[in-house]
Amino acid sequence: MTSSTNGKQPCLRVIPLGGLHEIGKNTCVFEYGDDLMLVDAGLAFPSDGMHGVNVVLPDTSYLRENQKRIRGMIVTHGHEDHIGGIPHHLKNFNIPVIYGPRLAMSMLQGKMEEAAVTDRTVIQTVSPRDVVKVGQHFKVEFIRNTHSIADSFSLAITTPVGVVVFTGDFKFDHTPVDGEYFDIQRMAHYGEQGVLCLFSDSTNAEIPGFTPPERAVFPNLDRHFANAEGRVIVTTFASSVHRVSMILELAMKHGRKVGLLGRSMLNVIAKARELGYIRCPDELFVPIKQIRDLPDRETLLLMTGSQGEPLAALSRISRGEHPQVQVKSTDTIIFSASPIPGNTISVVNTIDRLMMMGAKVVYGKGEGIHVSGHGCQEDHKLMLALTRPKFFVPVHGEHRMLVCHSRTAQSMGVPADNILIIDNGDVVELTPDRIHKGEPVKAGIELLDASRNGIVDARVLKERQQLAEDGVITLLTVISTDGVMAAPPRVNLRGVVTTADARKLSVWAEREITWVLENRWNQLSRNSGGKAPDVDWVGVQREIEVGLQRRLRRELQVEPLIICLVQPAPGGTPAYKGRAEAEPDTRPAPRTVRHQSREVVRDGAVRTAPAAAATPARQLAVAAPAAAVAKEEPQAERREEPEMPANRVRRRRSTAAG
Repeated sequence: MTSSTNGKQPCLRVIPLGGLHEIGKNTCVFEYGDDLMLVDAGLAFPSDGMHGVNVVLPDTSYLRENQKRIRGMIVTHGHEDHIGGIPHHLKNFNIPVIYGPRLAMSMLQGKMEEAAVTDRTVIQTVSPRDVVKVGQHFKVEFIRNTHSIADSFSLAITTPVGVVVFTGDFKFDHTPVDGEYFDIQRMAHYGEQGVLCLFSDSTNAEIPGFTPPERAVFPNLDRHFANAEGRVIVTTFASSVHRVSMILELAMKHGRKVGLLGRSMLNVIAKARELGYIRCPDELFVPIKQIRDLPDRETLLLMTGSQGEPLAALSRISRGEHPQVQVKSTDTIIFSASPIPGNTISVVNTIDRLMMMGAKVVYGKGEGIHVSGHGCQEDHKLMLALTRPKFFVPVHGEHRMLVCHSRTAQSMGVPADNILIIDNGDVVELTPDRIHKGEPVKAGIELLDASRNGIVDARVLKERQQLAEDGVITLLTVISTDGVMAAPPRVNLRGVVTTADARKLSVWAEREITWVLENRWNQLSRNSGGKAPDVDWVGVQREIEVGLQRRLRRELQVEPLIICLVQPAPGGTPAYKGRAEAEPDTRPAPRTVRHQSREVVRDGAVRTAPAAAATPARQLAVAAPAAAVAKEEPQAERREEPEMPANRVRRRRSTAAG
């Protein structure tokens, strides 16, 4: 693939794979000619409907297809939504080198060791104003900015078509906790030289004014520490190194020993102390098992769980499930964080549980115990004034944020025709004189389960949603190789709310099995010349599942997940005379018109005929022998079905119902 506009003029292509129309999984691709450079590779948190999903990543199909062109990666800072996806991506493709700040690279090294992918790349740390060359066409200068994590950078990327400024996450904090100021002079230098395009963080684009400095929370936290009667329990983002540093400073000021809870909190503090971003004596920390022996007035617990994560320390404490810590009525619990969109309900539920236990809980904007790490409208204006870009693309935010940011850019003199609002997978093509959208690439999401190895595909997610909403029905049937039902079906319900009893469901199952054997068996089996016919058992299962599902949807208005398990029986096995025959099914056999590999079935509904020879093998459930199943018929299934009233007309199976 070449970077060109309609094959005429070479151009720079910028392709976000994550971080647009959403919060999280920030991942962006820069490419020119045969060079491809990645900027960040983050993750996101699952939404409520993503059952069993722990991590959401961007779809990296495009990167896997072009992995030979990847020359390296640039990391702006160490938040999970910017580095959390890197270990997983390294399992699928190599990245020759990763450049990034010391703290982010230290955190990434631990993640890579845990994932056993340290041999898939080389890590290089950088300092402010360092310039690195990636491939033949990219030179990247790291410009210090201020954010809610230490060691954060914006990027000035020099390309053959001009300079592109990529802000990363930023705000203008003129009193930084660590004394590392935003390098405004260097950003202004590039503005003087000429910036072709600015890609800027849009997270707080809807909020007027400047974002308050991190130090603004210090006096409010100080007041709550001073007024606390017993233990102080604080939860915040583990990666908010500046906030953690202030909390530890206040612990020393008020004579409190600190106990740490949460794996990420322990890891980040250890690495930040090692690199000098947090300075405090070793004696400040006490193991959690020993801190219980100290007076409550001398205790501070710092932990994860500010987002209501089910397995985080504070969430477990709120449910009374933590082995070392139980809530006391004298505790003061401080939420020094705001909920990420999508986490609000879980955070509120955690707060409610803690309050019901009698603790004093301090939370919310009115308390002044949290400030954002992202710039608001005046920060955005200052960035635009410093860089004076010719073209502008708002990134890192939901759609309304991107729109607000584009309006801010227009108010600062950027023409509307020079602004693009894009989505994940869109391709921004840049030349010295033009910006426009190219042909989009594949984008989407990859869902990881708790192991962070297994991909949860769309089919699995849909089945989990069905299980959560309507439950599951398992159906065991015995069918001989010559197409007869050899034993009564056994139906088992889990989580299904229905007025139908087991007898009725069993009768419905018999009818669906009988219908499939009478009307579909010829298409699902063939005589291959051997003793037994070649049966497409997968097709048999699927036909029964679909038929029963349609009947349940029509009769009971429920759509449970239906799993049909077929136990094959030898040919010649006696046929089971089921109860369904006492109430014969009056549905006519389908009229079938063959068209090559398709069949028109049931009043014109088109269905592809399964080919037994081409059907992939599917492992069938190991069930009891046919004779044993027949003997173990449940008592409910042995009852005789009552006669139908004379004035009742049985409904026939329609096309829609199957």
